Amino acid sequence: MTASTADFALQLNLAQRVNVGDMLTRSAARDPHKTALVEGARRISYQDFNHWVNRTAHGLLALGYRQGDALALMSGNCMEFLVTYYACAKIGVVCTPLNLFWRQGELSYVLGHAQVRGVVAQQRWLGELALVLGDLPAIRDLIVIEGPAPADIALPQRVQVQSLAQLGDGRAQTDPEVLVQDRAPLSYLYTSGTTSAPKGVVGSHLAIYLESLGVIIDTELKAKDKVVAMMPMFHTAQLNAFCTPTIASNATLYILEAFDPVVLLDLIEAEQITMFFGLPMMFRALLEEQERKPRKVSSLRRTVYAMAPMPDDDLRRLIDVFGCELSLMFGQTEMSPASTCFRPEHQLSHPGAIGTADINVQVGIMDDAGNLLPREQSGEIVYRSPHLLTEYLHDEKATREAFRYGWFHSGDVGHFGADGMLWFEDRHKDVIKSGGENVASIEVEKALYAVEPKLAEVVVVGLPHERWGEAVTAVVTVRPGETIDPDELLAKVKQKLSPFKCPKAIIVVDAMPKTATGKIQKNQVRKDFAAYFDR
Repeated sequence: MTASTADFALQLNLAQRVNVGDMLTRSAARDPHKTALVEGARRISYQDFNHWVNRTAHGLLALGYRQGDALALMSGNCMEFLVTYYACAKIGVVCTPLNLFWRQGELSYVLGHAQVRGVVAQQRWLGELALVLGDLPAIRDLIVIEGPAPADIALPQRVQVQSLAQLGDGRAQTDPEVLVQDRAPLSYLYTSGTTSAPKGVVGSHLAIYLESLGVIIDTELKAKDKVVAMMPMFHTAQLNAFCTPTIASNATLYILEAFDPVVLLDLIEAEQITMFFGLPMMFRALLEEQERKPRKVSSLRRTVYAMAPMPDDDLRRLIDVFGCELSLMFGQTEMSPASTCFRPEHQLSHPGAIGTADINVQVGIMDDAGNLLPREQSGEIVYRSPHLLTEYLHDEKATREAFRYGWFHSGDVGHFGADGMLWFEDRHKDVIKSGGENVASIEVEKALYAVEPKLAEVVVVGLPHERWGEAVTAVVTVRPGETIDPDELLAKVKQKLSPFKCPKAIIVVDAMPKTATGKIQKNQVRKDFAAYFDR
């Protein structure tokens, strides 16, 4: 390729490409003085946010980072997380957010598997990083968000340390001009790895760009919206289902380090928040806090929940107390993540459904032979969408398996109702085979929630049993200040479920094992109580 040809290729790419970093560039051009991010006392305009990102991107280029290099990001929710993410996007560097709940083995595995060249990290995580960097010779750079590494942190001599501010100091504020293809990788996001090593989900610019635009349409995001980010940004649901759509729509993003019902309700009242995303357990805590001390929450337009079903009683209370629309976002990391939306108009008419396909998403139900099934027949939920992952990093076998028959296989079991509404039944691995019958764990969980309002959380698993093969078992927590009698609860649920679906035992615990995003770890629950029926 001649120099002139290469120059034109770059010019053409800059003019017409699909790049997540360009979403920020365009929002800054549309309304440069609009507030983009708010974090505590810090507020920054779109123009200043974009300039900060550009300086950081030029700093990475000066260090020698090029398209396809991987840069890990070990940080809680803060402005700097997003600065790093968008800086990587603009120059084609692959951002690899690290789950802050990973232990040393998982951290070392992901950093090595992703072949990262450097790490951007908050000071609080440097001690854990130092434990694994010695075994990862490919890592050459450590960029500390708050400043240089403390003197008492022992780092390999090969690792060059500087602050994020130093990286961008004196650099150009203009957009870097780097050729980045539409399907170039934007991120490596790793699945939880509860049953095997974490899988690296390769997300392209095209996938996340289109997914972000789809969320804007499905949630009716507008520039006037004020959106709260309180779930971990290292998780795709917060990052790509809410942060990137908010920035693309010129709305204002309020960053909280973590969920706190008092802090969130105070923020809603003080800043006239219009939208936030959380887990059902968070909504329950908000209800209790709002009833204890009412705030003005009339600014709320829509709230979104995900990752777990919302009990019907909680749903009705939320609609009554907050007076806003609610919707469920259903998806997975491989879908960037949005797949279906359970829309406000269906919340009370179709309780328990997961809605209809998002924009850009086609949903099917497939049997094991690759045949698409008609409505009201159960099978695996499969997708076709430009949102989809490009591949599983360094895992051709898993990629081929996931895309067999020309569809992406979710690992979820479900069916379409007669009216076309999609219903989730269970994860393939969570279907309980008890006494020759298949039992959907989620159906039993819903029944327990329905008969006992004192329950805080419910997880139903199959445990080894001499007679049943797998015994349907409910592990539950109760709301603060409440108690339950397991035998009485079992008697209640027997009035609602077929005998073979009823739990053989109900185990009350103080707390559930959870992921960083609040998902109950069913695999860990199974391990913890594997010998329960051996007694």
